[in-house]
Amino acid sequence: MSTTQSHLRVVRDGDVRRPTSGDPALRPTSFADYVGQTEVVSQLRGAVSAARKRGWQLDHVLLTGPAGYGKTSIAAVIAGELGAKLHVTSAPAIEHKGALATLLTALGEGDVLFVDEIHALDRKIAETIYSALEDGVIDLSAGKRVIRVTLPKFTLVAATTHAGKLPAPLRDRFGITCQLRPYGEAELTQIVARSASLLGVAIDDAGTREIARRSRGTPRVANKLLRRVRDAVANSGAGAIGGVDVAAALDAVGVDFAGLTEIDRRYLAAVADRPIGLDAIASLLGEDRKTLEDAIEPPLLQAGLVRRESRGRVATDAGLAHLRAFAPAEPIESDDAGQTCPQMGAFA
Repeated sequence: MSTTQSHLRVVRDGDVRRPTSGDPALRPTSFADYVGQTEVVSQLRGAVSAARKRGWQLDHVLLTGPAGYGKTSIAAVIAGELGAKLHVTSAPAIEHKGALATLLTALGEGDVLFVDEIHALDRKIAETIYSALEDGVIDLSAGKRVIRVTLPKFTLVAATTHAGKLPAPLRDRFGITCQLRPYGEAELTQIVARSASLLGVAIDDAGTREIARRSRGTPRVANKLLRRVRDAVANSGAGAIGGVDVAAALDAVGVDFAGLTEIDRRYLAAVADRPIGLDAIASLLGEDRKTLEDAIEPPLLQAGLVRRESRGRVATDAGLAHLRAFAPAEPIESDDAGQTCPQMGAFA
């Protein structure tokens, strides 16, 4: 185990997280292990290196980007590189000022606190955290008295999928802001190959590329698909998993050549005929609005399959082409290999 890895402890709700049985953790533990997000990694590597050399506390870090892009992994890498303890929570779990006070007073000197979905933090609680970030203190109520508690030096790493919802005073208190971008197919192929090695899965280059192609630019999706393929072929007795094996396994569970699932195609069908509001879509699909907004909609928008209009969401020509590819009554054009190939915009 490396020095970086040996120093890293992850704390959730005051308890050290221990490895569970089953798959090993796939998260990188150092900048050297992290694939993709080159500009973000370069910026953070320089800041962390300076903090370690000068004995400074790293500035608070804000990470923005869609779900599954590796924000939690970056927080873990930062803590590992600093040799610090990582405390993990989410804004919805901080329900009142007392919960925030308990969280902050449990930190040790130099610890890293990761707060996911920071935009969901209650405004009054957000105001309470300002003094903690800027002055290193927090005021606690004790009956009619207010006691000011000095906090140990710590770094807050916060993540958000909705940067625009963050109050400006809170956003301004982060010294480092990084926006994560979609991953390219080559980067996702590297991630799949690394994860397969950690999981002990034998897969060839064609197999890793096929998983990457269906991963919608998202590492979390890539690792999820890898596990599904592994499970599907576990009893086949075959050698290394190839591209044909991956395609068959994912087709069987409804993950198509562009990485869309049944719920994605149902979303496209809901917006195919006319613009429709997100609440109406949620009602039609029986899904939570937040799930649609945070998990289902972003890759469809990124791929150019859906667009936002003043009257709601509507499918683009590329989105309609994808739907036609899966309509039994419609002919499906194929390439020489027999793979359906409608025009898919960014998914192609």
